[in-house]
Amino acid sequence: MRLENVWLRYHRRGPWVLRGIDARISPGEVAIVLGRNGVGKSTLLQVAAGVLRPGRGRVTDRPARVGWVPERFPADQPFTVARYLTGMARVAGLGRAAADEAVHSWTDRLGLSAFRSVRLPELSKGTAQKVGLAQAMLRPPGLLVLDEPWEGLDAATRELVPELIDEVLAAEGAVLVSDHRGETVRLPAARRWLVADGALSEEASAADETIAVIEVAVPAARVAGTVARLRAEGHQVLRVRSDAANAAPQARPAEPPRSAGAARPAEPPLETAGEPTAEQPAATDAVVAPAAGEAR
Repeated sequence: MRLENVWLRYHRRGPWVLRGIDARISPGEVAIVLGRNGVGKSTLLQVAAGVLRPGRGRVTDRPARVGWVPERFPADQPFTVARYLTGMARVAGLGRAAADEAVHSWTDRLGLSAFRSVRLPELSKGTAQKVGLAQAMLRPPGLLVLDEPWEGLDAATRELVPELIDEVLAAEGAVLVSDHRGETVRLPAARRWLVADGALSEEASAADETIAVIEVAVPAARVAGTVARLRAEGHQVLRVRSDAANAAPQARPAEPPRSAGAARPAEPPLETAGEPTAEQPAATDAVVAPAAGEAR
């Protein structure tokens, strides 16, 4: 798909939100759309998805099947979850049997089974966002456009979003996604489009940078907070593994008092791989790759 000299403004005499955008995304590629609030990221995504038409320029080679997930799913509709998704599946071209199968499959996968008979306005924001994800995936899209898809989702579904993106890419689809939570660090091969002052530029790829993998052992009670902090700092958490077999911590012998000016004993070497030592027992190992550009 290609955006060719795309300009857009919302009113005839209003300011241009997008100015001369030229961009291209190919099958099997994912691009993260970055930028401050109000610079036109959502507008760009809506143009790419076909929700908005450019005032000038054009969009060419857009795939026939587009999955579009807005930042806030429009839940003020008089349908139950099952009826809405079935209707969207039929609009997408699925027959009745195929539509029913797709709806059951995606509601099960996204944890929506208990909400099939619930009306859309009665859903929480997070549950409504799951419905938005489901409708975008009912028929495998050639282009998946996600505007802040992690917003309001529970932890399990946030982990699922990169899987959905990988599935679209594996089927030779393309993905555009915006995110201000830092979740897109889990898409290390993604291109990075920066929107500023209505223009778009592409950041240099970090694909050629060397990545180091560090295994970090933390107590089980601190896993969620540690993972959240690492991601907020731009690190990529590759895996969280429970290690219930570790023995209980052993007491570390007290150090003898040192007189002022005495040399401090050398610290033991940092464990970078393998099993935790008895002095550093852990309930969970989080495997972390540092953010691009950090000293290693």
